Amino acid sequence: MEYNWRLLKEPLLAWYIKEHRNLPWRDTNDPYHVWLSEIMLQQTRVEAVKDYYHRFLLECPDVEHLALLSEERLLKLWEGLGYYNRAVNLKKTAHIIVKEYNGEFPSDYNDLLSLPGIGEYTAGAISSICFGKPVPAVDGNVLRVMTRLSDWHVIIDDMKTKRQAKEYLTELYQEGDCGLLTQSLMELGAMVCIPNGTPKCSLCPLKDYCKAFQYKNFNELPLRKEKKKRKKVEKTVFILDVNGLYGIRKRPKNGLLANMWEFPNIDVKMTTEEALRYVSEQGLDSGKFLRTS
Repeated sequence: MEYNWRLLKEPLLAWYIKEHRNLPWRDTNDPYHVWLSEIMLQQTRVEAVKDYYHRFLLECPDVEHLALLSEERLLKLWEGLGYYNRAVNLKKTAHIIVKEYNGEFPSDYNDLLSLPGIGEYTAGAISSICFGKPVPAVDGNVLRVMTRLSDWHVIIDDMKTKRQAKEYLTELYQEGDCGLLTQSLMELGAMVCIPNGTPKCSLCPLKDYCKAFQYKNFNELPLRKEKKKRKKVEKTVFILDVNGLYGIRKRPKNGLLANMWEFPNIDVKMTTEEALRYVSEQGLDSGKFLRTS
């Protein structure tokens, strides 16, 4: 693919400096804050993250506090954000940083990549934003921008595509302003070259360099693998009330929602009569059975 990525830097950074959103994690280049925000933002909307981010920092202002936090309290702080394994990996990584790096985040990209829960994108974000390293952070937003700018017809879910994207952007990062470049590409993808609906090309600082704008084929890009159909699992959930106390249980240490608390349930869809009989057979029938769902 032939495309001069260096042409983008000046208009992109000028736009970002003027138009970027004021988000709480952009007020600092502290790697702890940037790391926390990036993990919270995975698969989660910005507006949903703001309150969690502030609340989390009040209780865990630094990596040492996080390392000492109990898992029960950690999961409570994370409650509602979903993808709870992210929180578990936060604590694992905090322990490693305190124990092996004396509480200081490593600045080396490969060291960051070795930490639990930190993938190539997050390692790139921390490296560039916090330490000024010429390491691009390539996620879906950035890939969408890149494929439209250069009319690049590749499957963006493939690791090969992500590696190529990093190589293409590296020449842009070699000139400095690495943190600003990372954040400006993120912002452009989130606010202008949007994932759903028609991109806001009239507001784009790069439209004069965009082949998708020129060819009017922006709705065809990026290309993605066909999504797998969601698997539906039917369950019967038991809500048991004994004198105002509800029966709950803890999930296994491994697998989906590990160590989380839940109402008792089984992987079978039962009628109300079958559920009542099952509860009685388990010795849980106290006459206070509430309902099944």
